[in-house]
Amino acid sequence: MRELLVVLHAGRATNRRVAARVAHRLAKDGIRLRVLADEWAEVDNGTDLPPELRPIVVDGTPACAAETEAVLVLGGDGTLLRAADLARPAKVPLLGVNLGRIGFLAEAEQESLGEALDAIVAGTYEVEERMTIDAVVRHRGQVLARTWALNEGVVEKSTRERILEVVLEIDGRPVSSFGCDGVICSTPTGSTAYAFSAGGPLVWPQVEAMLVVPSNAHALFARPMLVSPESHVAVEIDATGPPAVLDCDGRRVLDVPPGARVELCRGVEPVRMMRLAAQPFADRLVRKFDLPVRGWRGAPEIPDEH
Repeated sequence: MRELLVVLHAGRATNRRVAARVAHRLAKDGIRLRVLADEWAEVDNGTDLPPELRPIVVDGTPACAAETEAVLVLGGDGTLLRAADLARPAKVPLLGVNLGRIGFLAEAEQESLGEALDAIVAGTYEVEERMTIDAVVRHRGQVLARTWALNEGVVEKSTRERILEVVLEIDGRPVSSFGCDGVICSTPTGSTAYAFSAGGPLVWPQVEAMLVVPSNAHALFARPMLVSPESHVAVEIDATGPPAVLDCDGRRVLDVPPGARVELCRGVEPVRMMRLAAQPFADRLVRKFDLPVRGWRGAPEIPDEH
């Protein structure tokens, strides 16, 4: 039997009603849902469905997505980042349906939910891989922790009162040292998130690269840098200064003591995202950011030379 794991932002009553409708709609085509207990507590549990098609309550460990067809995300970008923790180790794609505000990572909006479910049922979707970042915290020759990010890994100060002093290294060579609020290492997927707010450029998802953006740096040279996807970025923390933290996707926060270094590189395991239609990234930018495009006359026609 086909199964999907649903990850839900259950804090809104409208979201819970949408989740119940999704369970009934997919059950009609023989697709059963796996659901997380704490999210589904106040949702219609589908007791009017045949027993074999009622949602199955699972725990929140990464194994709960194993052997599913996909992870269906009903919520905003925060919900999708939480769902990525479950989908990535299971190597199954994510399909985000935006029930929040901007929902930049979502593939579908609430008004197009029906079409998205039709595509799942028919199997008329594509899967693309999104680059991730692997991060390691080292101190005095020891590995303190390892983690990963889909959007960004941010090395930032842990106390508001003091500036974080860092040395930025790329591919084993020092590039600059400065005081700052932090240093952001972002994927193209994350270029529309924290890196964008800190002054970084927007990067099309098809571009393979890492974006390095100092945040509020006290330096003449502290521009955003786009580096090779195979580059290795390191941020060394001053041994006489305050401690830092490594924040990945706003979900995994690790302590970084003075004198430690954070090493960031392309992730070994990507995140798979479901695509329903060929939508240009430019159109998504215009829609999500409500960009002005008045006056556009259309791309010129290029004559066929043959």
